[in-house]
Amino acid sequence: MNLGAASHSLWSRMSDLQKREIEVYETELQRYLDGQVSEKVFLEFRLRHGTYGQRQPNIQMQRIKIPLGCLSAEQMETLADLAEEYSDAVCHITTRQDIQLHFVNILDGPALFRRLAHVGITTREACGNTVRNVTACPTAGVCPDETFDVTPHAKAMALFLLRHPDAQSFGRKFKISFSGCEGHACALGQMHDIGAVATSRTVDGRPQHGFKVFVGGGLGAVPQRAQVLSDFVEPGEMLPLAQAIARVFAALGEKKQRARARMKFLVAKLGIAEFRRLVAEERAKLPDDPLREEIRRQAFSRKEEPLRPPSELDLGRSDLSREFRAWHRTNVRPQGQPGYSVATVFLPLGDVTSEQLRGLAQVSRKHIRDTVRTTVPQNLVLRWVPNGDLPELHRDLEALRLALPLADTIADLTACPGTDTCKLGIASSRGLAGVLHQAFVEQVGKPNGFSTAGEGCETFRSDISVKMSGCFNSCGQHHIANIGFFGTSKRKGPGVMPLFQVLLGGNMKNNVDAFGLPVAKVPAQRAPEVVRRLTAIYDRERRDGEAFNDVMSRLGKARLAEELADLAELGEEPELYHDNRQPWQYVKDVGMGECLLEDAERLIFESSLHLEAGRIREAGGSALAAMRKAADALLSTNGLLLSDGYDTLGEFRKHYMETGKFFPGVAEYFARSMEEGDVALGAERSRQRLEEANLFVEEAHVVYSRMAGKAVK
Repeated sequence: MNLGAASHSLWSRMSDLQKREIEVYETELQRYLDGQVSEKVFLEFRLRHGTYGQRQPNIQMQRIKIPLGCLSAEQMETLADLAEEYSDAVCHITTRQDIQLHFVNILDGPALFRRLAHVGITTREACGNTVRNVTACPTAGVCPDETFDVTPHAKAMALFLLRHPDAQSFGRKFKISFSGCEGHACALGQMHDIGAVATSRTVDGRPQHGFKVFVGGGLGAVPQRAQVLSDFVEPGEMLPLAQAIARVFAALGEKKQRARARMKFLVAKLGIAEFRRLVAEERAKLPDDPLREEIRRQAFSRKEEPLRPPSELDLGRSDLSREFRAWHRTNVRPQGQPGYSVATVFLPLGDVTSEQLRGLAQVSRKHIRDTVRTTVPQNLVLRWVPNGDLPELHRDLEALRLALPLADTIADLTACPGTDTCKLGIASSRGLAGVLHQAFVEQVGKPNGFSTAGEGCETFRSDISVKMSGCFNSCGQHHIANIGFFGTSKRKGPGVMPLFQVLLGGNMKNNVDAFGLPVAKVPAQRAPEVVRRLTAIYDRERRDGEAFNDVMSRLGKARLAEELADLAELGEEPELYHDNRQPWQYVKDVGMGECLLEDAERLIFESSLHLEAGRIREAGGSALAAMRKAADALLSTNGLLLSDGYDTLGEFRKHYMETGKFFPGVAEYFARSMEEGDVALGAERSRQRLEEANLFVEEAHVVYSRMAGKAVK
């Protein structure tokens, strides 16, 4: 097939480099189709262009880089057209402020790339072992609380590292964010490989702007908070500093064991002091680079401007509708500039249709000047809206079915694609989010709708966050929610049941200052009830001034497990073998021998109780024992009996690690803990071991279930 027939009329607005890149992609795709390039080699190549395989055979997801989430009206219209022509007419906003198109034919890639390049968008390095999309506070530059506007600094970073030769040899992905202050959660600085947080200091009596720089953070299977590399970095030093960090990571980061190849593991291995020394050493080697200053000059050359002059809105006006007042209360925030506001467009499950996106482009042209940004919670924000325009803006959004008053409330759910499209999904995170969303929408306008007793019907609670992932990899950021879910499964009776682990205690404040830990595991069909019950417990038990996490911590895991015990019971009801919004049975066929896995789950819970009580050594010991029990459960299917006195780790390596039957990265958690043994561990390592043990036991359930039958896709 000849792929060179795509229109070249678009090339007039593309750089020579972009033209060449698309030509090379087109050539390599043709060679792959002709059998001249292996699938493994082409996989890494296409990932660097944002083309990611879906769960469905021969279908792709196309990720599109949107630095800082900044979108113009023209770009929104192009994205709407592409979604309609090449996808399912839906643009999905990701938690990295990107856009994803699903159900894309790989043959359409070159034409899609050309049309994106025509409006200044690239997919280059949207996936793969590269610097991913640089994210930033969506209200940077207009936030009343920010230290200074990080927008130009983040733009410079995104442009500088794109295609940079020092950022092409990583073992895993590399994520960067910019925050305008340390207190808010907008950019989640402490869960990034590099988190730059705006700060200031006084020098000779004059204020000086700079960045507090964090390194080595990340979520993934086992989350880790970043450590402080420097309390103050001058803005002009950020680009060479990032280059030096990239060089250290490329040189010393893990390359063979993918599960341990993120920078967080390198920082933990070297220690922050040694990592800091190596970065300083690399920085000293870097020559002067005129390109850095040119990029900074370009980034600072364009400044956002409003379309209309500022104006005021009298909320006491009698003509303002009840629906507008509810939307204004939840979806509108004042800017730092008098007379203007930021309006959030709430997108259920992060989805916006082509029709809606085209409409938003027209709305933005009417009220603002190309000042739209995507957000980490998977919404859109319109900046520089004159306050007097807000009622008309609300009417325009109502006409597009985009005026739900749910932004920043408990109903502002975050969910990854899960089993809908992702190959790694175990349970339907979007199905769970969809069920919860529908329940929340039904409460809009009702007396005390998802608010605490005694509050008005237009007041929607914003004191609880809910996030969910289809597996343990945290693409839905379940670790940092007050109530988090991640998908797993377990064999039970006549089949295998889709389940969700329930995590409590995550906190996004202060750029992420706490990660949630497991408290229960429930059938997927009962997960929505978990949110209702925990919300009711919070309202019933809280004391003056207590936040959700405070109440859950005071009650303790044992009490909470008791409160959820009936939901966690794996009954025999046929509906429990179906996932949310999926009428087909999850899996078929059965096996035998679950008692050791039950013991492993009990030990996981005991470990969490030990950790909660400060019994650090006991927590680590119980977590290790849980992993050993889970390994023994799998080995029992190979005819090995505990009375045989076999070497658990040795046999597990032979039957499950070397054969590839067990997810390699999670298997390494067991090997590492067995090598450490039951020695005294620090509090942080014990917490990590508990997280690792929980994932190991969950993967053991999945592997055990697969022995009985395979999931119905």
